[in-house]
Amino acid sequence: MKIKPTFNRLFVLSITLFISGASVFAQEIGLQLYSLRNEFKTDVPGTLAKIKGWKIKQIEGGGTYGLPVEEYKKLLKQNNLEMVSHGAGFDELEKDPQAVADKAKVFGAKYIMCAWVPHKEGDFTQAELNKAIDVFNAAGKVLSENGLKFCYHPHGYEFRPHEDGTQFDYMVKNTDPRYVNFEMDVFWVKHPGQDPVSLLKKYPDRFLMLHLKDRQPGTPGNQEGRAPDETNVVLGQGDVGIAEIMKEAKKIGIKHYFIEDESPKAVEQIPLSLEFLKKLK
Repeated sequence: MKIKPTFNRLFVLSITLFISGASVFAQEIGLQLYSLRNEFKTDVPGTLAKIKGWKIKQIEGGGTYGLPVEEYKKLLKQNNLEMVSHGAGFDELEKDPQAVADKAKVFGAKYIMCAWVPHKEGDFTQAELNKAIDVFNAAGKVLSENGLKFCYHPHGYEFRPHEDGTQFDYMVKNTDPRYVNFEMDVFWVKHPGQDPVSLLKKYPDRFLMLHLKDRQPGTPGNQEGRAPDETNVVLGQGDVGIAEIMKEAKKIGIKHYFIEDESPKAVEQIPLSLEFLKKLK
């Protein structure tokens, strides 16, 4: 007579833990605010409230959309949004990394992300690559001294052949992991012909964050860091392999994931992407 109640209690406990675990993981999925760049142009408070409505708590951003800093911070707090990562331009990092650190610390960010190295369209020269490495090492040291972690976000042009690998391999080899690491945008790894899962396995200690973005099947790739916004589709409906990427990313211990949907339909697609991620095991 005691076996059945015990079984029932264990069953309920197991289901509860499963649901709880899924919920916790869902809360770790953040949003790169560039996804809603058009919405922010007309309604900053309403756009932040929309993000809260999606039960997203972590964001990656930069700038205040024309609002005073304290007013913007108040809106973030009202919507329970934590600025985990703050974007910085290459020129800012080169000229005044301390100012970059000071700006990020105002929002309580722990990471600084740079997403583009200035270079000649259609090429990424050795000189430009070397300059990026020097700037990142120097700025990353300053940021580290301020308690921040610096991550560079490759955009695809870094995967041109170089020596016995790619320019990205060269960048990884020549940056100091104490000061420089990376944020993988899975779209911009797939688009130039690379495999995101293989790259995560190759550098399991260098990728600290992920941008989650899927690509319309049949989209022609390139190594220019360019693609039509319309090629961004709901996670799980494209050819990037999001499920396999998430499995590997969790295995190597990546903690921060940001959906970045550059599509004009981002507002409709983001909730569907969240649902897809919640169903992953």
